[in-house]
Amino acid sequence: MPAVLSRVTRRLAGFGFLCYVVAYLDRVNIGFAATALRHDLHLSGSAYGFGAGLFFIGYCVFEIPSNLVLERVGARLWIARIMIAWGLVSVATMFVVGEATFYAARVLLGIAEAGFFPGMVLYLTYWIPASDRARVGALFMTAAPVSFILGAPVSDALLRLDGVFGLHGWQWLFLAEGLPAVLLGIAALFVLTDRPAQATWLAPDERAWLARRMEEDAASRPTAGHGSIVPAITSPRVWLLSVVYFLNTLVTYGVFLWFPTILRDAAGGTSMRLTLASAIPFAAALVAMVVIGRHSDRTGERKGHVAACALTGAAGLIVAMLFPRSVPMLVAGFTLSQIGQRSVMSVFWAIPPMLLAGTAAAAGIALINAIGNLGGFVGPSVMGALRQSTGAYRGGLLVLAGALVLEAVLVLSMTLPRARAGGGRATIYT
Repeated sequence: MPAVLSRVTRRLAGFGFLCYVVAYLDRVNIGFAATALRHDLHLSGSAYGFGAGLFFIGYCVFEIPSNLVLERVGARLWIARIMIAWGLVSVATMFVVGEATFYAARVLLGIAEAGFFPGMVLYLTYWIPASDRARVGALFMTAAPVSFILGAPVSDALLRLDGVFGLHGWQWLFLAEGLPAVLLGIAALFVLTDRPAQATWLAPDERAWLARRMEEDAASRPTAGHGSIVPAITSPRVWLLSVVYFLNTLVTYGVFLWFPTILRDAAGGTSMRLTLASAIPFAAALVAMVVIGRHSDRTGERKGHVAACALTGAAGLIVAMLFPRSVPMLVAGFTLSQIGQRSVMSVFWAIPPMLLAGTAAAAGIALINAIGNLGGFVGPSVMGALRQSTGAYRGGLLVLAGALVLEAVLVLSMTLPRARAGGGRATIYT
């Protein structure tokens, strides 16, 4: 029943998309506020980069416990808790006064949000068959480029409120972009349903069909019976996936949190035209993610798609590195980079459920995301440190490009079950 899957996708992946847009805004809005925030808090480039990356320390530590709790109590309650907590912490960031409080706010935001992304990835495996996961994952994960497209003009408008009611522009930014998370957290209690058998918003025959379809999908996986935690967190393939995701995340946040500053420095200032130009790479990535995700589902191939996308992203960063003073070439380079590097995501996250099931999936997916997201600490820190020591962005961009090349090499070295096009059993190994 394709209509049932379409309805599930619209309701659950659609709602997850909205939540993820807000989550990304709350993570990366300091990238838009960087100049004003550094000025008002007297932060050096390295201190800003270090603080930006601290988010991922708290995030990493609490990932696995959060996902295990989600599997036990259900996504409905746990996703709501996560969103309300992170929204409140994001709002509280408006009260930071210096390095120490800035660092503390970033760590607390990571703790509050821990488990949201891997929780949603796990949650969608309860509802979406393996043959459709890259496509549906792409629809959910396009939230990242959308958040940047929206974040640029919205954040710019909020920063212009500087002085209104005695607040800095960056304080308005944290206030206005944190509150939607709280509201969506409350809405999650009414929108989300833990399992297909409980979906009263589907007709009884649709409920029964989907529950049966997901049971058959789970039974088709070679690893479906291996549901304990220890094999998942000690699996060499899970750790290799963690390293691959670490490299990808290193680049994601190295770009996200420094791209506005790089573009502004090249242009010699800011303007609405520049703000709109900064959205181009992420608009292109939005389309590419869906197209590449659909192609991966149609062919049943995963790792070749990930590798090709990573190499495309590396090529784009090399272009940006070679033309650091040209705004058009920077936009072109980052556009190519985002088309490749962001498209990795939807295909990559279709791989762990091919290897894991049950509690093992909850622990393994959380471990991959936790270790991988440490790259979000390293990327901005490396960019900041190299910018401060060399006075240029070239060194940092070269490191990011090298990370993507290594990512491609590692993923190609893996042996994975390959689902036949159309969702057949995952019995072909490549």
